[in-house]
Amino acid sequence: MKAPAIIKTAAEWALPHWTRGQAGRETPPDLFRVLYYGWLVAFTFKVLGATWDVSWHFKWLRDDLAPPHLLNSVGTALALALTVIHGYTGFGVDKAALRLIQWGTGIFLVAVPLDLINHRVNGLDITSWSPSHLMLYGGSFFMIAGVIRGWFMGAPPGRERTVMLGAFFAFFLENVHFPEQHQEYGILSIGAWDNHAIYAEPILLRFAADQMGRPVDRVMMTNFTLPVPDFLYPVYAVVVGVTVLVVARMMIGRFGAATLVAGSYLAFRTVAWPLLTFTNFPPSALPYFLVIAGICVDLAFAVRLPMRGLAPVRAVLGAAVATAAVYGALTAQSSIMGAVYGSLKGQTGLLGAPPLVPSSAVWAGAGLMIAWLVCEWLATRRQPIEARVIATATP
Repeated sequence: MKAPAIIKTAAEWALPHWTRGQAGRETPPDLFRVLYYGWLVAFTFKVLGATWDVSWHFKWLRDDLAPPHLLNSVGTALALALTVIHGYTGFGVDKAALRLIQWGTGIFLVAVPLDLINHRVNGLDITSWSPSHLMLYGGSFFMIAGVIRGWFMGAPPGRERTVMLGAFFAFFLENVHFPEQHQEYGILSIGAWDNHAIYAEPILLRFAADQMGRPVDRVMMTNFTLPVPDFLYPVYAVVVGVTVLVVARMMIGRFGAATLVAGSYLAFRTVAWPLLTFTNFPPSALPYFLVIAGICVDLAFAVRLPMRGLAPVRAVLGAAVATAAVYGALTAQSSIMGAVYGSLKGQTGLLGAPPLVPSSAVWAGAGLMIAWLVCEWLATRRQPIEARVIATATP
């Protein structure tokens, strides 16, 4: 079938659905699937562009129309179109899901010009943890959360529902972990500098040095590659990343769900690693510890509790075990990176890790415990998700 015929057929199918309606409107099954597979495509474009973008900014001077930005913009345009469709027709979402999607899309669209203004005023943005960048992640956070709720509430039971829910959670994990990639790229870039191999182009190094008022030396490189406190990486990974895996396990309701969500994200990062490095872009350390965290979460939910009221015990013990496992895995990755510094000039492999502050494990564990307890409480209190979450949260 030729392209004009395909477009005509698609239009004839879609136009009858283009009617005004309130959120929660009964949605034809084929339309529901098209909308959410559309979200899958939109998030795929956004993730591909974002992944390339991080590596790009460790090599080249920033450019508003850089290819990664354009690729990401395709996903954003699709997300905006889907948001408009949901909002106008009311199909495929309840009121809560629609509000999350609309607020998320709105925050993201406001953050884009603010980020451009920030770069115009302040020049090179040294860290992915800047306020305008955090707004971009925050907008995506609410957007993906709305899509997860919409699919969770509306998809019929079955394998497709489970697989799609896992895919959306993998995108959610990618988004919340995204700012941590600065340290994952940064630790290998400073390692390359120490081994007399530089990933960044001279124009980028010169621009960053001028902005800091320093020569191009190791102090400048450290401020560029690792500009945030060392404790931030592990604490954020445990509190935020593992909490996402806990919620994924609760909502998907199957043993191994948290591990598969983390594994899917790591599989993508592992495939992207050679694609970037073989095209001469900087490499990054990969957060394989998230898979270990996923295993700990799944094992915590596999323990049968004699009484439902003991769910807080699972949260406390699960948080302690997951925190210890993550810090242990990070320590192992750091040791491996130290061992290869001398043998691989300018390369530190897939298993490197950003600097670790072991004492921060106390704060990470406490934060995760609180977040996990809140998740357990919400799972037994909130309606209308209450019954479905309770049913899936306990094996």
